[in-house]
Amino acid sequence: MSGAGGPLFHMVAGGPRPVAPFSHAVEADGWVILTGQMPTDARAPDAPLPEGIVAQTRAVMENLRIVLCGLGLDLGHVVQCRCYLTAFERDYAAFNDTYQSYFPADRRPARTTVGVTALAVGALVEIDCIARRPE
Repeated sequence: MSGAGGPLFHMVAGGPRPVAPFSHAVEADGWVILTGQMPTDARAPDAPLPEGIVAQTRAVMENLRIVLCGLGLDLGHVVQCRCYLTAFERDYAAFNDTYQSYFPADRRPARTTVGVTALAVGALVEIDCIARRPE
């Protein structure tokens, strides 16, 4: 955890291979900010991306879980998500159906979803999030 010493920059062992120069997460004062995750396979980072928005959303959520778990947290600690879709109109409904299955209906994080022109590695979806450690 961090305190007067400043933020902690985390790289999680067994976490997804970064597709750019970043930390998996940065932590300050109990807040944990996770870098946007891609639908890559943490165990086989050079494997092709899964096909379709449902499979890619599942892969992204699994990568968020891996990073959170590596920090002693889980999806229940997530308070906010930002989601990026390259084919917003086509994929929004299927994305929502898949995404919502990861959170209880009465404990869904705040969320923003944005349509974008492109994402790294040709992904259809990317999600970043903010989690809070219990006090």
